[in-house]
Amino acid sequence: MKKIILLLFMVMFFGCTHQDEKVIRIGAAGPMTGDQSKMGIDLRNGVELAVAEWNEKGGLLGKKILLVPGDDQADPKQAVSIANKFINQKVNAVVGHWNSNCSINASTYYNTANIVSISPASTNPRLTQQGYKTVFRVCGTDDQQGGVAAEFILKTMKPKLVAVLHDKTTYGQGLADYFKKAVENKVPVVFYDGIQTKDPDYKAVLTSMKQKNPDVYFFGGVYPEAGRLVRQAKEVGLNVPMITGDGVYDPTFIDIAGKSAEGTFVTFGKDPSGLPTSKSFNEKYTSKYGAPGPYSIYAYDAANIILTAMQQTGTPDGSKIAEYISRNTFKGAFGDISFDKNGDVTKAPYVVWKVVDGKFIEVKQ
Repeated sequence: MKKIILLLFMVMFFGCTHQDEKVIRIGAAGPMTGDQSKMGIDLRNGVELAVAEWNEKGGLLGKKILLVPGDDQADPKQAVSIANKFINQKVNAVVGHWNSNCSINASTYYNTANIVSISPASTNPRLTQQGYKTVFRVCGTDDQQGGVAAEFILKTMKPKLVAVLHDKTTYGQGLADYFKKAVENKVPVVFYDGIQTKDPDYKAVLTSMKQKNPDVYFFGGVYPEAGRLVRQAKEVGLNVPMITGDGVYDPTFIDIAGKSAEGTFVTFGKDPSGLPTSKSFNEKYTSKYGAPGPYSIYAYDAANIILTAMQQTGTPDGSKIAEYISRNTFKGAFGDISFDKNGDVTKAPYVVWKVVDGKFIEVKQ
């Protein structure tokens, strides 16, 4: 009996090992539940579309590509759990995470395990300043967009007084600090404070900010809090515009804020929908999932960069595909993509958008 059990175990073990060798696993990590779930689902869908296209062509290196989703719930501790889960599942590369604090925390584990990770959305500069050769991002950075936001208000609004709020996260506070640094030598920053994420009531901090009479206020954070902020700002009589970052660029912000969203300014990348390179992506994504989210195309490009590097190097080995990624230019749905020595994209043009009649409209500058 013992010999039979041992034989069955060996068959199962080696059968699983053989099966593992027939699959390339690509992780997609982001907040797929909770109030930021739309962003995580958009990310996953972008990766899923890329994986499906490759599998339709016969897979990669003679193997089927398998998407492995990971819900980090926008929690950096959960992001570490997802990273360890991916490592145990023998995931070959990861597209993610969405939040900067999640990407930063998870990146140490991916790098140690020789797993390439490309974030489609994490903008805090610290992510690619850790010296990890396997860590990349296809979006811009907070110092870039904080500077764009500052330059925009200084040139177009010419404010006398400015206020700054943030959500106390790595992304939100980091972005707010870069904006503050860019404006404070030119315009007085009369108010600076943080709010608690998921808090339903921000009227106390907004009332305090109102007493400082700012002409405009900046918010570093994500769309659930931004939506409540602009709505409650109107309720306390703070009738000055908000300018904020890419974490707010989503129709869900407008849904939450309602008419109070009108006149809000947001920094984000250019609209890719009119690019010839994005035509196929837009058609396929829309047919399968509906309208692409802000970061769907970034996740799609990140997945294709990883899979192309594996194809060209003939291996899923992390260090080899990371070296290939760092030295080559890729044809993405968003156009040509290449990386600098830190793993940042060499071109990340931010523009300013404004909510007009319930839609984001690019501001001509």
